[in-house]
Amino acid sequence: MEKVSEFKGINGNLVAFKEEVKDAKKVTFAGVPGVCTPFAELFAYAIRDKECAFITLTDIKSTRRIRLTPQGMQLSEFVDPKADVVALLGGLTMPKSNVKIEDVNQMVNKILKKDGKLIGLSYMDMFKESGWLDQVDFDCVIDGTLIGNVFKK
Repeated sequence: MEKVSEFKGINGNLVAFKEEVKDAKKVTFAGVPGVCTPFAELFAYAIRDKECAFITLTDIKSTRRIRLTPQGMQLSEFVDPKADVVALLGGLTMPKSNVKIEDVNQMVNKILKKDGKLIGLSYMDMFKESGWLDQVDFDCVIDGTLIGNVFKK
């Protein structure tokens, strides 16, 4: 993959994602429950004018709509997972998730619409470090780098 742009901060991360999905009507995220769910909700908020869904790991039967509520973005009822964009979240690469790349590719083949786009959303080069870039046919990977500080009194 070739680096085409840079961004800074969470807002830059969200803008990069929003630009990649601009023409899509529906985006389905797949990730690890608890770890990836809040990120999916955050990215879904940035594109709240589109239909969004979340799949737990690779379990298509777990697909839930991500809906804007007074309490923020929330998972709700079952929805068809087929989408113009499938966004795989980096947590899927973590060894504790026990996700097999073959299962991920099978899931993507079932739910990504023809001429759709497969996006990887991660931090700290998770897809690269795990070897997924060579085994998953991403159209785009949006990867952020977190640098933090701790301050105390």
